[in-house]
Amino acid sequence: MSMWIKDVEQFKKQSGYMIDGAWYPRVTKIVEIKSKPALNFYYGQAKSYAEAQQQTQKSAEEGTKIHEAVEAIMKGENPEIDRLIVPSVAAFKNFIDFQKIEVIPEHIERRIFHPDERYAGTIDTLATINGKFGVLDIKTSAAIYRDYNMQTAAYLAALGREFPNLSTRWILGDDHEWSETKGIIELKEFPFWRDDYGAFLAAKKLWEWENDYWLKQAGYLK
Repeated sequence: MSMWIKDVEQFKKQSGYMIDGAWYPRVTKIVEIKSKPALNFYYGQAKSYAEAQQQTQKSAEEGTKIHEAVEAIMKGENPEIDRLIVPSVAAFKNFIDFQKIEVIPEHIERRIFHPDERYAGTIDTLATINGKFGVLDIKTSAAIYRDYNMQTAAYLAALGREFPNLSTRWILGDDHEWSETKGIIELKEFPFWRDDYGAFLAAKKLWEWENDYWLKQAGYLK
C-alpha cells in the first residue's frame, strides 16, 4: 500500500486521470515502480540526501520549463524563455528545424488512454521524421534510459487503433540533469516496441499489487 496518501481522492489525483467519467492510472506513475539505478547512484555520491534532493528538484523545474518552451515552439508560438534554459531551448529548436521534424499542433500534449488495458497518459507529440510516423517524447536527463522505452511503448499501443500507420518511437533528449543546461541534443529511434510493452504491462501488474488498497477504494480493482 502506498504511503503518505490521506484519502482516495488524493491518490486518484496524484496517480491518474479522469477520462469520459472513468479513472485511469497514469503511465508515468506506473513506470515509477521500476528502480532507477542511475538516480540511486547519484544520491549515493552526493554529500547529503538534502543536497541531492535539492539538485534533482532544480533539474526537474528546469526540465519542465524546457518542455513547455519546446512544445510552444512546435505549436508555432514564440514563448518567453528563461535565460538559464536558453542553450537547451535554442539547441532543440535548431535540431528540430535541421531534422525537419514535422508535428501537428493538435497532437502536442494530447491526453490518451487504452480502454482494454485501462491506463492513460499525455504524449509530448506525434511526429513525422524521415517519412516515418511515430511517438516523439522529449526528455531532459543525463542519458536516455530504458524506462523511457516502456513509457513510449505504452503510448504507441494506446494509439495503435486510431493511427494504424504509427510505426515507431523517438526520444529527443537534452543532456543537462544534475548540472547546468548544455544544449546537447540527441535523437534516438526505438522501432521495436512489443517487448518494451510487455515490460510495461508487467510493471503495471506490480504497481497494481503495490497500490491495491487505493485502487480498490477507487473502484479500479475489485
